[in-house]
Amino acid sequence: MNIHEYQAKAVLKEFGLPVSRGVAVFKPEEAEAAAKELGGPVWVVKSQIHAGGRGKGTFKGAPAGAKGGVRVTKSIDEVKQFAGEMLGQTLVTIQTGEAGKQVNRLYIEEGAQIEAEFYLSMLVDRETGQVAFVVSTEGGMDIETVAHDTPEKIVTFSVDPATGIMPHHGRAVAKALGLTGQQAKEAGELTAKLYEAFTAKDMSMLEINPLVLTGDGHLKCLDAKISFDSNALYRHPDIVALRDETEEDAKEIEASKYDLAYIALDGTIGCMVNGAGLAMATLDIIKLYGEEPANFLDVGGGASEEKVTAAFKIITADPQVKGILVNIFGGIMKCDVIANGVIAAVKAVGLQVPLVVRLEGTNVEKGKEIIRNSGLNVIPADDLDDAAQKIVAAVKKG
Repeated sequence: MNIHEYQAKAVLKEFGLPVSRGVAVFKPEEAEAAAKELGGPVWVVKSQIHAGGRGKGTFKGAPAGAKGGVRVTKSIDEVKQFAGEMLGQTLVTIQTGEAGKQVNRLYIEEGAQIEAEFYLSMLVDRETGQVAFVVSTEGGMDIETVAHDTPEKIVTFSVDPATGIMPHHGRAVAKALGLTGQQAKEAGELTAKLYEAFTAKDMSMLEINPLVLTGDGHLKCLDAKISFDSNALYRHPDIVALRDETEEDAKEIEASKYDLAYIALDGTIGCMVNGAGLAMATLDIIKLYGEEPANFLDVGGGASEEKVTAAFKIITADPQVKGILVNIFGGIMKCDVIANGVIAAVKAVGLQVPLVVRLEGTNVEKGKEIIRNSGLNVIPADDLDDAAQKIVAAVKKG
């Protein structure tokens, strides 16, 4: 789960981390009051969307060369003006794609005198099972660009969970950023607090870009992006309360209500599969035969008929779907349950596109019999290769 910048900074502030003062606003008329509350003399008006590259982004319909989604001003009147220009508009960045995201919130923040910009992020290293730090002197830039052009400017290290954060980790950050004296001490304190926040809140990613050295010689988190481990959210109702569903795909929100592993993609063939590995293989073979999957959907090993019905409804709600492939290997998940769920869903929502069903495993013959006797226009398949070829051919024909 992702949260907005202003929410991320509030979380970091709980752990004593240095962030700028700011006020979230939802209406243009709130911006002036926010600016007066902060006091100036410099303000930053920041679009709040779940995507990076806001400063370099453009608003749909704006004239060429118009200012982006992050603007600096020394005028309260401009704060109000910018808020009116940004709220309710669609911001397109390198991460949103051409569709962009509508700006429904702004963060009015006090300005900062910046002497240097750094990059610092934390993530879970799946290879080591440890929390990894990524540090660079090249703050304010896309870390992918830095990694490609000047990889020697990136320093990484992991923290052993058996020991937790140690003083030498803070010294490693300070050395990577070229900090000494009091600033190195601050880097050590900041490193320890970031690790505490990361582990206490079950974060999966924390990015500070830029981490800045201010004019008075102190470190400050000038931007913050945080993602949380969705499987751990039950432990953090305070974090769940920060969820902004307007930033998420409506189909993914509906899927989460039924504990379905669903991710929307850009293709035309909807997939309903049990098991993540089989789901990935299904996506791959669809691409192999020349089409693109419309989703990743794993109904799990113990899905009920209700869950299968919900999954089918979510797939058919996507207007991009031109065909559906149901690929089930019945172990814990029984083929007859899947068959009954598919039939119930088709009867509930109708079937406007070709449907290929491949069943194998527990109660497979019973499942096939249910499908055959349903009276539905379903294309049966013997194996995954056969199923993929049939659904791709049906979509291209249609």
